[in-house]
Amino acid sequence: MTTSPLGVATVAPAGYAPDPLAVERGIARLEAGGCLVHNYYDHQAIHQRFGGTDEARLAQLYAAADDPDVQLVMAVRGGYGLTRLMPHIDFERLAASGKLFVGYSDITALHMGLMAKTGALSYAGPFLIDFGAPEPVDFTLDNFWQCLAGPTHTIGEAASGNPCVNVAGTIWGGNLALLTSLVGTEWFPRIAGGPLDGGILFVEDIAEHPYRIERMLLQLMQAGVLERQQALVLGDFSGYRLGPMDNGYDFDAMVAYLRATLPIPVLTGLSFGHVPRRVTIPFGAQARLASTEAGFTLSLSDYPTLRARPLP
Repeated sequence: MTTSPLGVATVAPAGYAPDPLAVERGIARLEAGGCLVHNYYDHQAIHQRFGGTDEARLAQLYAAADDPDVQLVMAVRGGYGLTRLMPHIDFERLAASGKLFVGYSDITALHMGLMAKTGALSYAGPFLIDFGAPEPVDFTLDNFWQCLAGPTHTIGEAASGNPCVNVAGTIWGGNLALLTSLVGTEWFPRIAGGPLDGGILFVEDIAEHPYRIERMLLQLMQAGVLERQQALVLGDFSGYRLGPMDNGYDFDAMVAYLRATLPIPVLTGLSFGHVPRRVTIPFGAQARLASTEAGFTLSLSDYPTLRARPLP
């Protein structure tokens, strides 16, 4: 079957790629899968810890959005940097382009801004460096292509100890630190009566001690966000270190406290976060969350898809 190639733009709106060869491998892998790659990232133009100056990174986003041969805009990586750009991003321009923006971690800020300013949906999905890893994780890449092809996407997780729930709503979330950093700003979508009212919130983070995770989730509760959600789903929270002062306070103790304190069900076991094996979640899709003692499923629908290429 002959299909037109999928135009993919690669940009670095946050951090730069520590290994430039990963960028080359990622582009080559996309091209081998039938994509036409437009690379707007220049490793020689990195600035401090960023994928370019603030102005250059903003220009990358606009160049990708304005490119008529591009349908998908994929971040090279996350890191830090989008927070500096938020006051200067023309989200209406990005949304009007019709492009799908993909990434996670620091790219959570872009997902939130697009939803808050325009209602546009995006993808909490892989980075270019995931495609360029020395040994790419097939599950991560296959899950992305399957989700992108649509029209529906189902995530199934084997996870014990979760409450039994059966709820539906708009799925949203991402990196917990980025979400809490946006509370009270114009880039946090309106909850009460807004597009995320009655939603399903998923979160993840890296190298955050359980007490900091708890503190951030309490902030979301005290800001009135969680009371208007159907459920909270925790992804991966690895990379932290416990100390002797914790006295038995660990991740499990923190989850037990959250379940006794938060006004909504708390589930664990979502394969999303700073881990090689990762699912893709369309930010803003409609979701049905069904949980039993053996695990849970997330059934996703009503999100933008691209079928310009066959699955690899």
